[in-house]
Amino acid sequence: MLRLHYNLEKLSMGLVVGIIVAASIGGAVEIAPLFTIDETVAIPDDLRPQTPLELAGREIFIREGCYACHSQMVRHLADEIDRYGPYSLAAESAYDHPMLWGSKRTGPDLARLGGKYSDAWHVAHLINPRAVAPTSIMPAYPWLTARLDTDILSAELATLALLGVPYSEDMVANAGRDALAQSRPDSDGAANVTERYGETVAIRAFDGDTSRLTEMDALVAYLQSLGTLTRAAYETLGQEAAR
Repeated sequence: MLRLHYNLEKLSMGLVVGIIVAASIGGAVEIAPLFTIDETVAIPDDLRPQTPLELAGREIFIREGCYACHSQMVRHLADEIDRYGPYSLAAESAYDHPMLWGSKRTGPDLARLGGKYSDAWHVAHLINPRAVAPTSIMPAYPWLTARLDTDILSAELATLALLGVPYSEDMVANAGRDALAQSRPDSDGAANVTERYGETVAIRAFDGDTSRLTEMDALVAYLQSLGTLTRAAYETLGQEAAR
C-alpha cells in the first residue's frame, strides 16, 4: 500500500485524481444525510422561535465573536451531562440560522445557560468579567449599554420565516414593538409578547433599567433563553434514565 502511494505521488495527474476521489467520498458522507434531515430530525412540539429581543441578542453574540470561545452543544459524555445538563439534540437548533454549536471551549458551554445565573450577574459579567470571576480571561464589553437598534428586526424575522422559522405576519409586523415590550413588563405590549411567543418567555428589564432598550437587554435576554426553548432534551434524558 505504501509503495502504491509512493508511485502515485510521482504521477501528478494520478495524485490529483486520487485527491478528488478521496474528497468526493468525504463530501458525500457529510452531505448525503442532509437530504433526509426532514425525516430524521423531528421538530419538538414545544419548540418556540426566539423573540425579536432574543434574536437581536443572538446577533450581538455573533457580532462580538462569543461563539469563538463558547460552544453550544453538550456532548454525550457523562461528565459533560453532570456539568452542563442534558446532551444537545439536533432538533433544538432547528430554527437556528446559522447554528452555533461550536467546537472550542475557552469558556464553558452555554447550551443550558438559561436561568443558571441572574440577570444582574450577566450584566456585571459582561461589563467586567473579573468582577464576578476573578480568574476569567474573557474580554469586557462595556459598550453594550448602547441603545438597541430595532429597525431591522422585522426584516430579520421575515427572512427567517422564508427559511422555515414559524414567524407569522403578525410577529414580523410587530417585531420592534415586541422587542421593546419584552424589556418592560408593565407596558401594554407585554401581554402581546406572551400571546405571540408563549407563557415561557421571560419579560423583564434584563439590564435593570426600563427607561431605555439596550444591547445589554438583548444579549442577556438571549443568554437567558439558551436551553429553554424546548424541554425535549430533558425529556429524552429522563426517558433514557428510566429504561
